[in-house]
Amino acid sequence: MKAALPTAKERRLNSHHRRAVKTEPNSAPLLVPRTFALALLQLYDYPDPRRSGRLIRGYDRAHALRTARMCATVAARLGHQPDRLIPYHIACLLHDLGRSGLDRRLFGRIWSWAKQRGIPTRPREWRAAHPDTKYGRETEAFLARYGDELKTAGIPVDDWAKEQVEMRLGYARRLARRLRAVKPSLKRLGVRWSPWMGLVMLYYYYPEKLNGAPRWVRQLAEVLVACEQFEAYSNRRRGRDYYVRTQETLGEAFAYLEKLQVEGILSETVVNALRAVAAEGAFDSLLVEARGVALTGRELCFLRSLAPGAASCR
Repeated sequence: MKAALPTAKERRLNSHHRRAVKTEPNSAPLLVPRTFALALLQLYDYPDPRRSGRLIRGYDRAHALRTARMCATVAARLGHQPDRLIPYHIACLLHDLGRSGLDRRLFGRIWSWAKQRGIPTRPREWRAAHPDTKYGRETEAFLARYGDELKTAGIPVDDWAKEQVEMRLGYARRLARRLRAVKPSLKRLGVRWSPWMGLVMLYYYYPEKLNGAPRWVRQLAEVLVACEQFEAYSNRRRGRDYYVRTQETLGEAFAYLEKLQVEGILSETVVNALRAVAAEGAFDSLLVEARGVALTGRELCFLRSLAPGAASCR
């Protein structure tokens, strides 16, 4: 991998993302050059199909950056070496590429409507509820079943709405399209893309795609899921726009990780490694950045209490 020199456009990236790349004394490090990471994050920008010449700025950039830093730290704790960590770090930086072009208002309306009605919002959950759906056609099945109701609720059902549905129920298909679109840019940046990197990015929605994959690939995929969900449960903006959530708690984050462990998506080894790193304070600054406010004394106590043998908070 080689790091490209920054272009004038890259130098004009807003200060929020530049500040987000900086590491701090006890924080999870960035494993690639800052200019290289910024160039990768630019790949989240998406041509607006409704307005010629306009780009939709990548919504998930800051989340992807924090998640990638967490992932590299946990993976290193589990013994993965730099020759594997660097391409993994790149995959984690791009793990939400399939949601490039996310329309916050429309996406939020569709999935808030679905959540209120108990409608599955992830491919594996949809297939469990609707086993007659042809594999990979969950987007079409959702729109066929609920399109008229969405229209009645005042939500447009057009090609742009379909894109928003596909960002969740058809994520594998949309990610594949976005990876094809950015492949020339990745090549210019010196990135050698390996199939396992894509599998890792898909694991949360499509765990079955890793059946038969090497154990180390499965473990890195688990780390990405664990760290992404941990960050998401502290991400105030994402919680509001994605999950219709009004409050973030660290206890709920770990409760969800434990739920994924029970479901067989996460292993005890990965969850314990994340707990240990979080207990040491490596993620404190990232959590503050995701929240937009300082962690309370009780929350800091909760994090420290995650260490083996530590006393619980009172």
